[in-house]
Amino acid sequence: MRPGVVAPQSDIRYEPGDTPPRSTFGSLRNRNYRLFFTGQVVSNIGTWMQRIAQDWLVLSLTGSAAAVGITTALQFLPMLLFGLYGGVLVDRLPKRPLLVFTQSAMGATGLALGVLTLTGHVHVWHVYATAFVLGLVTVVDNPARQAFVSEMVGPDQLANAVSLNSANFQSARLVGPAVAGVLIGAVGSGYAFVFNGLSFLAPIAALLLMCTADLREVERTPRGKGQLREGLRYVAGRPELLWPIVLVGFVGTFGFNFAIWLTAFTHTVFHSGAQTYGLLNSLMAAGSLAGALLAARRATSRLRMLVAAALIFGLLEVVAAMTPSFWLFALLLIPIGMAGLTVNVTANSSIQMATDPAMRGRVMALFMMVFTGGTPIGAPLVGWLTDTYGARIGFAAGGAISALAALAIGLILTRIAGLRLRELHAPSIWRAVVNPEPPHRDSETDRPHADRPPTARPRPRPQVAA
Repeated sequence: MRPGVVAPQSDIRYEPGDTPPRSTFGSLRNRNYRLFFTGQVVSNIGTWMQRIAQDWLVLSLTGSAAAVGITTALQFLPMLLFGLYGGVLVDRLPKRPLLVFTQSAMGATGLALGVLTLTGHVHVWHVYATAFVLGLVTVVDNPARQAFVSEMVGPDQLANAVSLNSANFQSARLVGPAVAGVLIGAVGSGYAFVFNGLSFLAPIAALLLMCTADLREVERTPRGKGQLREGLRYVAGRPELLWPIVLVGFVGTFGFNFAIWLTAFTHTVFHSGAQTYGLLNSLMAAGSLAGALLAARRATSRLRMLVAAALIFGLLEVVAAMTPSFWLFALLLIPIGMAGLTVNVTANSSIQMATDPAMRGRVMALFMMVFTGGTPIGAPLVGWLTDTYGARIGFAAGGAISALAALAIGLILTRIAGLRLRELHAPSIWRAVVNPEPPHRDSETDRPHADRPPTARPRPRPQVAA
């Protein structure tokens, strides 16, 4: 949105050069986003209940952490295989009706697994199949939800809305695992799956109640050849997109396998049950929620923050893996959640703000593909490592890889830009480094236009190290 234009559903006006105020809940002033946010609260609680119930059901049926890893891998394998094609579809299709379809399909998978479990006919292959189908739907749903945020709110509130989405997901993580732990212990996993299926009625209703006139129009990409390759070339030529995606790929593949580690720690290290597993997930969610709310107050997303958060995240995992005390381990999950969430939100918001709207579906699909699509590679490997050498070694290995990736990419970024890490700011400096804008000249006078908006003038190009 241009400076000086009043955003729909808001009375706030930003003048040229102004910085939007740092309001933690600013984007909730927008009615459409408020509906979206409310619907997601309900469905996210159901999603976390199903995640806990699914992991515990597989562990109960097989007794293997590797089997939990296989389930996780199957759920994210479609993103690895078809994630970019999902992004192409998102750029072509209207996002609101597309989300109504995907949310309905995801609810149906939860109900199907719930019926199988409650009737006593569930086998581990049923869980595998359901996880894979859910992953297929997620291929389209994830980039559609990410890109739809920019249609509900303007660029001045985009970073805030992305952070609140994460806060929404993590606050549900506080409630969902705790409720699931009690429910599994009392009546079994089946009712958690049923609740998840029914919870998708909330976001579907929210999407249908939105005022379409207040949604920002985004020109859809017409059907054509080479659109997938075009998206890859677009990212490859922009370091402000490429390197955050590479970093979250390492962290997502090797550092975010908590379904495996927390079940293994609960089962084999602390010799406890589903209630303890739910408690550990809730503590991590508390840290993630705090991280999301802090991120919502930040006006910008800096690469310095991304690299530092990834490094701290990996080091904390190594420390937690080696701690002998249950309560110390549990408390360390809080800062681990904060650091992990900061990595995700910082990368997500900086990438969205640096991406042209017509390419956003493909870029966000690539982002989600490397962040979650690496799980089919990392989860079985981490599961095998955990089964073979123990939960502590598996957890420490994932943290060490994440920390080393953060160090390596931090050095690469400083080397490419020839800047100190504290000066790296996404996306403005990187745009100037990679694609400096020549001044727009008048054809008659060969002078720059005097009435050109200040925000459109090219920034000076920083010196790039040889």
